[in-house]
Amino acid sequence: MFFVLSKLLHFLIAPLTWILLLLCFYFFSKNEKNKKKYLITSITFLLFFSNSFILDECMRNWEIPALSSADLPQAQYEAAIVLGGMSFYDGKINRIQFTRSADRLFQAIDLYKSGKIKKIIFVGGSGSILHNKEKEAFFVKEYLQKIQFPDSVLLIESESKNTHENAFLVKPLLPYSKARYLLVTSASHMRRSLGCFKKAGIATYPYSVDRYSGPRKFEFDHLIIPNIAALQEWTVLIHEMVGYVVYKIEGYI
Repeated sequence: MFFVLSKLLHFLIAPLTWILLLLCFYFFSKNEKNKKKYLITSITFLLFFSNSFILDECMRNWEIPALSSADLPQAQYEAAIVLGGMSFYDGKINRIQFTRSADRLFQAIDLYKSGKIKKIIFVGGSGSILHNKEKEAFFVKEYLQKIQFPDSVLLIESESKNTHENAFLVKPLLPYSKARYLLVTSASHMRRSLGCFKKAGIATYPYSVDRYSGPRKFEFDHLIIPNIAALQEWTVLIHEMVGYVVYKIEGYI
């Protein structure tokens, strides 16, 4: 039930949903004074949530800062624990398709190649309500096998559906309970992830990837011109902030 509710919540917290609802109120309201308020509010929301500069500043304050691999504490980590939610399986063409969050996996591979970690532990089951038998971890493992990544350095956990389950279900798979682990996930998702792994009793060091915020810019297009992609990115940020509060209430972090 919690899993289903989280999917519904993701829809309700999206700024685009709010804007569309306000426009519906505008079109169907018979009160001219209210119609004007709905229209002005919807336009204000659209301009605010499509502004790249505002989004960038808010993201920068929420995301856990990223490090280069060279800036990591001088030690070899037992493994990188890589959180899923970065791909889906396309049955029509029989292959995995990655989203922008795939930076999680690719940065972990780079950490292995550079000798910072000994293993990669990929954590992720099905994030779909309708296709719950399609386990992301299996498809990622198959992809890594195709590119000749050694099986001996890969472990997977394929049953978890959310960040809370990621932490508790991967714990029995960890080679050594007191070893050093890197936690690899999107910078916007890292705050909630660290809380979950700490609650599960797994000591991890954050390695943020897939950042939405970048260097502060004062360029015309970044400051003024509306960016439709910002609406989706605001949904990501609000989802993480609300998710953090909900997890705190549930005692997951």
